[in-house]
Amino acid sequence: MEIRPTRQAGMMMIEALVGILIFSLGILALVGLQATTVSSVADAQYRVEAVNMTNQLLSQIWTNVDRTSEQTVRDSLQQFEHNATGNAETCAFSGDASVHPVVTSWTSLASAHGLPGVTGARQQVVVNTALNNLVMITVCWQAPSETTPHRHTVVANVN
Repeated sequence: MEIRPTRQAGMMMIEALVGILIFSLGILALVGLQATTVSSVADAQYRVEAVNMTNQLLSQIWTNVDRTSEQTVRDSLQQFEHNATGNAETCAFSGDASVHPVVTSWTSLASAHGLPGVTGARQQVVVNTALNNLVMITVCWQAPSETTPHRHTVVANVN
């Protein structure tokens, strides 16, 4: 009796290779998803640190304002102003740096907060006493793998 090859010969090998290909693509997709997740978690952590930084300075401003009179409130708030001019979109701040000890210690502790690319020049405190003692604090950071900076701004009225 003679055994003749059938048309099905090698089909099992092709099915196995297609299965391995599909499995490999799934594994590669999971690896890519994990990389995106790690990046998102790092970005969320940077945002939390920026919020903590701005809130820390805002609370220091609240507690260190001289509230003897309306004029002393305005005068003492002006001492907190730091890099009050420049472009907030690109985080290119300019202007005079504050010499108030609260602000100078805050700007020097920026790197301790874990934000990459934060310097004294990338932090801004704007005070507008004409708008009900408005204080605007901005912190900018930039991760090494990114081309544009991120920023977080807190706006409050200090009375």
